[in-house]
Amino acid sequence: MIDISILVLKNAVPASVADAAYVFSIVNDLLERSGREPLFRVRLVGLSREVRLNQFTIKPDVTMEEVERTDLIIIPSMTGDALAATYINKDFAPWIVDMYKDRGAEVASFCVGAFLLAFTGLLSGHQCTTHWAYANEFRYYYPDIDLVDEKVITHHQGLYSSGGNNAYWNLLLFLVEKYAGREIAIHTAKFFVVDLDRTIQSPFIIFAGQKNHRDEAIKKAQEYIEQNYAESLSVDKIADTFNVSRRTFERRFKKATRNTVVEYIQRVKIEATKKQLEIGRKSIHDVMYEVGYADIKTFREVFRKVTGMTPNEYRNKYNALQA
Repeated sequence: MIDISILVLKNAVPASVADAAYVFSIVNDLLERSGREPLFRVRLVGLSREVRLNQFTIKPDVTMEEVERTDLIIIPSMTGDALAATYINKDFAPWIVDMYKDRGAEVASFCVGAFLLAFTGLLSGHQCTTHWAYANEFRYYYPDIDLVDEKVITHHQGLYSSGGNNAYWNLLLFLVEKYAGREIAIHTAKFFVVDLDRTIQSPFIIFAGQKNHRDEAIKKAQEYIEQNYAESLSVDKIADTFNVSRRTFERRFKKATRNTVVEYIQRVKIEATKKQLEIGRKSIHDVMYEVGYADIKTFREVFRKVTGMTPNEYRNKYNALQA
């Protein structure tokens, strides 16, 4: 029997707690129907016997102190400010570390729950993913963690993470396959109508600029890029516009935004492209020229790098006029 402990955080997303418990319950049912023994014992674990989550009240099965061992800890999604959410649940951190390091438990985080997993220190030097909207904030506070926010899930040495919101379904199915096998994972995916092998969340990322910093000169440079992305922009030209040396400009820009200047220009151009492809009827070539690219090969390579899809694939997926 595999023991699964789902943490009832003080600001957990209720659906992520309930869905995790339900998935493993369904797997047990599927196993029994196939003549096999149930595989999972699921417990809700809290800091207290009652946890209020917005309009919901959840009564955990056990408190943290009552759990002597577990095979898998699930950190659900969290609402609100990521750092504040982590702080009010910080008492879980030493327990998670003890269970992982000394008692052999694995740990999986959903979405913004990655901030609590990062807070434990267990992710240092490892890969992790989280909701793309919190990626820049995560990189700022945890620079020693390799954040790969384009990925739907990551796994390394018994530490798992999933990306934005519903990506936890893919992580749950990954864990079902790990413990119960591919056949049961496929059956579970069909039961919940979930795409089993989705690996990237890049197409869902909305780039809105990264201005949660205090370097006002760099903010002005970002605004300049966003207003003039269709022009032929170069790092030298932008640095000259703001009367700063290229080397100093690049250093300050990377420190403030976590992107190089070239990466930022590319992301602004591709975000403009995505909007055109979502709502317009223009050809790929026309859109390419409008956002400042002249070479179709380069344009396609950059678009795929940022979104994980070709421009045509993106248009076919998101433009209702193509249906």
